[in-house]
Amino acid sequence: MSGMMSASFTQHRFRGTARGIRHIVTSSPSRFAIVIFAALILLFTGLLSLPIASADGTVTPLSDALFTAVSTICVTGLTTVDMSSHWSPFGHVVVFVGVNIGGLGVLTLASLLGMVISKRLGLRAKLLAAGDTNPLRAHGGVVNESQTVRLGEVGQLLTTVALSALIIEGTLAVLLYPALVMAGVNPISALWEAPYFAAMAFTNTGFAPNAGGVAIFADDYLVLTLLMIGVFLGSIGFPVIYTLAKHVWHVKRWSLHSKLTLITTTLLFVLGAAVFLILEYDNPATFGSMDAGDTTLQAFFLSAMTRSGGFNVIDMSDLNGSSMLAVCMLMFVGGGSASTAGGIKVTTLAVLSIAVWSEARGRQSVEAFGRRIPSDVQRVALSVVAWGATIVALSTVAIAQITKAPIIDVLFDVISAFGTVGLSSGLTETLPDSASYVLAATIFMGRVGTVTLAAAVAATSRSQLYSLPVERPIVG
Repeated sequence: MSGMMSASFTQHRFRGTARGIRHIVTSSPSRFAIVIFAALILLFTGLLSLPIASADGTVTPLSDALFTAVSTICVTGLTTVDMSSHWSPFGHVVVFVGVNIGGLGVLTLASLLGMVISKRLGLRAKLLAAGDTNPLRAHGGVVNESQTVRLGEVGQLLTTVALSALIIEGTLAVLLYPALVMAGVNPISALWEAPYFAAMAFTNTGFAPNAGGVAIFADDYLVLTLLMIGVFLGSIGFPVIYTLAKHVWHVKRWSLHSKLTLITTTLLFVLGAAVFLILEYDNPATFGSMDAGDTTLQAFFLSAMTRSGGFNVIDMSDLNGSSMLAVCMLMFVGGGSASTAGGIKVTTLAVLSIAVWSEARGRQSVEAFGRRIPSDVQRVALSVVAWGATIVALSTVAIAQITKAPIIDVLFDVISAFGTVGLSSGLTETLPDSASYVLAATIFMGRVGTVTLAAAVAATSRSQLYSLPVERPIVG
């Protein structure tokens, strides 16, 4: 009898726990996503701390294991250890699996896990998933049905996310294998390096499995071009991939989000390359010793990597100060929404730019491509920039105070961490434990996203049923 009562009590507690998890998933999927990412970081920290994960069979220090786990799950690419020599084959496999999990995106991953746990997505979870992966993010006002992803399509869209990642990475790996072999890589080693580089390119992580990294392919146009393509596809975002897959030859049917993402990404890519050509053409440590063809390719490659790619052929510390500042600005913007890239996102920049232009022309509404951008989207864009700038500023001050390092080096690595880029001035590898924890927190906040953090906090906010008298302060 007592055994039956104990079993019944255990079953009751299990059901209660399941109901509690289901409630968290359906009522606040944004906070659930944060919890999931934090749990994954702890799990991978434990795996990377195992003696089997290091090349010399010793336990990796907690600060290094934690930082690598954060950088892996948050697909960043910054590291406090030499990735090619420190980790064993087991450690490299852990990193490879981690970046693919992280590359699915924080809300996408949370929605998939929520679907498994709750058997079905609740209405709020569906709305949130539709909002994050929707070509036109769902908002508080009325949305034209033709411009949204129907709730019934969310499952299909989430499946597309996983399949697109698998197909793109697989195709990149197949193309990279002969390119690596022709570049002099051992055919057996290339069997591992091709999918590794493919995953790191598409997830915009930037880790390299080989000694010397991408720098050994500095003169190989094919390898560098394939890596740029992988980074571009990863940085435009799953909503754009989803739209292109459905309407690739019908530009008029592209969503406003897709148009803004592709146009802004292309403009930043070209303008960034032009800026680097102008600023670095006479720098003997970077482009000054190259011919015109190499200089042009390297300028475009550097511009592409600032999207969040993280691969680098030239040493970032060799750049002129003006170029490092330009890299910082591009890294802060990052890539597309719901993508493997970080930063404030190109659509945020596009919306704010259009709003400023509309204000300068005295227009009452903000419009683009025959569509009106509602005021709540503009407020979210402004909030994202404000929160991002605040995170970068606080982290920069903290790390500069701890390390006493040159401020440009600190700012460079902090923005790289926030934008989950992975480029480094060389500072990250020399950070003391306290500073590495601050940088790891910056990476986490950059990957989870300021909008997600804001949504998690706002989940408990109450509606205001009254409005206060209007008074206009002087601005400007």
